[in-house]
Amino acid sequence: MGILANSGTRVLVQGITGREGSFHALRMRAYGTKVVAGVTPGKGGSDVDGIEVYDTVLEAMEAQGANASCIFAPSSSGADAIAECIHDGMPLIVCITEGIPQMSVIKALAEGARTGWEGRLVGPNGPGLVTVGEALIGISPAGIFKKGHVGLVSRSGTLTYEIVDMLSKAGIGQTTCIGVGGDPIIGTTFTDCLRLFEDDPDTKAVVLIGEIGGSDEENAARFLHEGSHKPVIAFISGRNAPAGKKMGHAGAIIYGRTGSAQTKIEALKDAGVVVVDKLWEIPGQLLGILA
Repeated sequence: MGILANSGTRVLVQGITGREGSFHALRMRAYGTKVVAGVTPGKGGSDVDGIEVYDTVLEAMEAQGANASCIFAPSSSGADAIAECIHDGMPLIVCITEGIPQMSVIKALAEGARTGWEGRLVGPNGPGLVTVGEALIGISPAGIFKKGHVGLVSRSGTLTYEIVDMLSKAGIGQTTCIGVGGDPIIGTTFTDCLRLFEDDPDTKAVVLIGEIGGSDEENAARFLHEGSHKPVIAFISGRNAPAGKKMGHAGAIIYGRTGSAQTKIEALKDAGVVVVDKLWEIPGQLLGILA
């Protein structure tokens, strides 16, 4: 089954007429994702390799039954693209765009909360998600995935690809793999994903890839500490990062012990999570669990 997206998900691509939007829209379609529409204001009535383009999200939803959006809008208009989806009641928004001002994302999510929007935002600044064999929404390389019983959630797109490739080569398949995004303000957290994986009967274990900065990993540890849960294997990157220095992602910055790798590792271990020191230890840990 997997979570968030499946073979019935109907995707529109915001920014489809741009270079990145068109390239990845066609890759998603080639994977088998139902890419039913594109949205670029002012270019309605055109098409991208047979994918009809609309001026607004609402038009695409009404005409094509789209129930998910993948956003490739520029950073200057990324928050507006999110806000448009929220205003129109889009159930799932996957925002690939990086560099969106944090306050703009906060305002869009606050407006969604005020108006009772019940959808979900994945990202911004992430690779999107893949429910293996059913739907790819985002920029992940399609060929590395193998269908199976491990869920994966990560703050790092590159590490997501690296670990998925390791798992697949070890014969360990996946249900859904999600990149939640590397910004300080994101729509879907580790805890959200863990809850969803807990309810997915096909997911037997979860891999969690964290990094320095923020408190998302500690919050996930508190959730896991509350009761029994499926096996979780974790890796935290950025262990040697100096305090006060941003490492890669906008959200990957530590101040003293706040957001440090050590505090995250300790919290996860206290919650019964197996935390590995090296990425390549993950497949071995999972083989023992899934045997």
